[in-house]
Amino acid sequence: MTYIVTDNCIKCKYMDCVEVCPVDCFYEGENMLVIHPDECIDCGVCEPECPADAIRPDTESGLEQWLEINRKYSEIWPNITEKGDQPADAKDYDGVPGKFEKYFSAEPGEGS
Repeated sequence: MTYIVTDNCIKCKYMDCVEVCPVDCFYEGENMLVIHPDECIDCGVCEPECPADAIRPDTESGLEQWLEINRKYSEIWPNITEKGDQPADAKDYDGVPGKFEKYFSAEPGEGS
């Protein structure tokens, strides 16, 4: 099992999860984070820290697409180990449906 970041992170990108990860397995895109599934130790400390409720165990049904997205982008986006500033309008996008189709960016973030 591993934890993965799902679409509600898009344009929210709170980054509270980054600070508690003991193995630094988060990677930063322009408008979301992902978890490297092979680096995650399944400790689960990140899940309750996410204000957007965007982190889930990959054992939940229907998340296969998100496991692949986390795997793909964790290989090309920079690692992030310190919490950065969330977008000023993050709360406006929390819970908005269809975020992947509308807002996902494959561009990398800055990392740390």
